[in-house]
Amino acid sequence: MGSAAVESGPETGVRIYHSSVGKKAVMAATGLILTSYVIAHMLGNLQVFLGREQINAYAEFLHSRPALLWAARSVLLASVLVHIYTGLSLWLLKRKARPQRYVKEAHIPAGYASRTMILTGPLIGLYVVYHILHLTLGKAGLPFDKGDVYGNLVAGFSIPAVSAVYIAAMVALSFHLYHGIWSMFQSVGVSHPRYTPFLKRFSALLAIGVAAGFIAVPAAVLAGLVGQ
Repeated sequence: MGSAAVESGPETGVRIYHSSVGKKAVMAATGLILTSYVIAHMLGNLQVFLGREQINAYAEFLHSRPALLWAARSVLLASVLVHIYTGLSLWLLKRKARPQRYVKEAHIPAGYASRTMILTGPLIGLYVVYHILHLTLGKAGLPFDKGDVYGNLVAGFSIPAVSAVYIAAMVALSFHLYHGIWSMFQSVGVSHPRYTPFLKRFSALLAIGVAAGFIAVPAAVLAGLVGQ
């Protein structure tokens, strides 16, 4: 038997995290958690098309289980904080490794989304804070009835400026998801010339589909398809 032993423990985990590969793995894991939540949230929002009773009952179902609700919120908050910190760390590492931009940049489909990740992330974060103030806490200065999710959505999105900001945030989310989902596949090793076109299309379609699902609600309210 050789004398060398496989290192393990907290120190090894810290070293792995501080590597570029480790950070990308953490970004993929937290990104998967956040993407799953975003999809679930979108599907919950779409219940507004089923009427006031349905979406209000859905909200009541969630809030009737405070232990599970707060556990989910804790996981989401931790994922958001780790995702932001790790994403910023990766961005700084790339800046340090390549302080000057290339004279020519390849304008591949994910290029614009990739270059704006550092911008869309904070913008989405700021909107989430506003969104919570609006539809969770009722502290945004807009009509709010704690027990009437349907009424709150309709009253808020009936104001064109509120809908416009929401739609802009969802467009930013779409760009962020597109590059994030594509990067997640690469981080977990799903990268092959044969599959690349499909994975890029899948990432784009999922990102566009999520944004479209969210945008459908304010669009329907402004069009009068959903109302009080």
